[in-house]
Amino acid sequence: VPSPTSVHAPRGLGSVPLALGIRLGIGENESGSPCAGVGARGGRGTSPPAPQPRALCRLLHAVPARGVAALCSHGDAASSGVPQDIVERLVSLKCPGVPPVQSCQQGQAGLTVQLERAAVFEQVLSTIPTYTKPSCSACGQSILLNCVSLRSRRLSLSHLRAILVADHLAGLLRAGGAEVYQVPAVAEEGIQAFLHQLRVEWPSQAASCPEDVVALKQALGQCPHATAAGAGPEGLFKVSLKGFLQEQQGPEGYDPNLDVFLVTEETLGLVAELQSTVLRCTGAAPGGCCSVVHVVSCEEEFWQQKVDLLWRMLDPQAHAALQKHLVCGSVKVPDSPSPLDASQYFQIRRSQLHAASVLKYGDLAQDSWSEMVDILTCAVVRFEMLSAAHRNQIHLALEDTGISTKGTRSGAFVMYNCARLATLFQSYRRAVERGVYAAFPPASELNFASLREEGEWLLLFNNILPFPEVLSQAVQLPFSGKGIRVTANTEAVCKFLVHLSMDFSSYYNRVHILGEPLPHLFSQMFARLQLMSAVRDVLHSALATLHLPPLSQI
Repeated sequence: VPSPTSVHAPRGLGSVPLALGIRLGIGENESGSPCAGVGARGGRGTSPPAPQPRALCRLLHAVPARGVAALCSHGDAASSGVPQDIVERLVSLKCPGVPPVQSCQQGQAGLTVQLERAAVFEQVLSTIPTYTKPSCSACGQSILLNCVSLRSRRLSLSHLRAILVADHLAGLLRAGGAEVYQVPAVAEEGIQAFLHQLRVEWPSQAASCPEDVVALKQALGQCPHATAAGAGPEGLFKVSLKGFLQEQQGPEGYDPNLDVFLVTEETLGLVAELQSTVLRCTGAAPGGCCSVVHVVSCEEEFWQQKVDLLWRMLDPQAHAALQKHLVCGSVKVPDSPSPLDASQYFQIRRSQLHAASVLKYGDLAQDSWSEMVDILTCAVVRFEMLSAAHRNQIHLALEDTGISTKGTRSGAFVMYNCARLATLFQSYRRAVERGVYAAFPPASELNFASLREEGEWLLLFNNILPFPEVLSQAVQLPFSGKGIRVTANTEAVCKFLVHLSMDFSSYYNRVHILGEPLPHLFSQMFARLQLMSAVRDVLHSALATLHLPPLSQI
């Protein structure tokens, strides 16, 4: 059995009490045993330069805020150690999602927490569903997502990015337990068909009615900041947004160039849809509130700020007060001879993947292969649009070198490894049917001490254990900030999937999971299959937030 894994908590974590979580970096201690440096995120202390990992251990997340504060405050004195009650608390932790602790030892460098690998494997792999879903970090929240780009009649690449960010955010929030409402309703059949191609789930039924627009017209007619625009077709009212802003003590961050807004009947229809959806949202949960997130491309931000202020002006019940703007950076294609719209870009990627599949497999006349190419195209497009922080600009390269299943940054690479997992379990089932292997035993009978490969521990520690935390962090929307902008970690799941696929691919290429059909080798094979089952379930759960179905062949 491998030596226990050590989790090292250094002294000098800083004097600021923090309860924001723990980061771990796998390295080696003085004796060469695996260990992990632990530091409080955001602290001002002098934690040692431990490697920055992808893993977020849930071990110390279970320590109460008082305990983390004590750990931080006691770290300033070189002569003092971690309080004994905190040490005892760590050793006695027994709850879902927290790996069992073997021992805690005080040392010159701080606190060393030892985890017995076999025990950690047993706990995690015997309760896999615990690690395939987020904590209910968004439970009880009601959130309205307004994807402004869907109001366009011709979708640009920047529009496409905002749409995919909004769709992914909706999937993440629902997975976290939030009640999610989406506007605008998409009525145009061409846009609906394109969204269906992209596997974007968005409503098509409008929530407002003509009477709502009439009521808003009457309210605007009585507003001191609005004047009639005359009988021309351009607009109904001219609204002084600058004057309204000067009177308000509202959020910061509005563009200083906002001045006069020419309000049309279409604009009032947008406000009516927002208002009626919020009323439906608050009516479903009396006494609650509904936060509004406008997901916009940077080109639409200025215009949406106008609509935001118009709604605040017309809203007597302060439903519009909880508005935030999630702004997506632009999408550029430097090597394109002419501007591409979203549909053209999608077709280019599909043609490239179809050509690559024909080159590899020959004639793809079967419907199942055509569907596979469609799913691969959706995966490639989503990963290209979502793998960068939403506020950053994206530069797309149209050549097909980056969409290969062998490229480690592509959605095709993730789907390829998803199919490899499916093929692994299909091969095992067929072998059982032929009598080559024994049937899979209950999890309680598995020998997890046989998992000795470092790649097996990395799959568990870097990918399975932290996955609920990845999902929880992705849905954290800081609504309490003073400004009108909000950010979200919408890139987290794509990055996680790429890293998971790389770790799995490295392990799968090196280790022969389905070995010789010899009874004395079955114990290790079953333990490895249980680990692969956990990797598969985590992979499928992450793909579900992207509305991507798992592939069984590629």
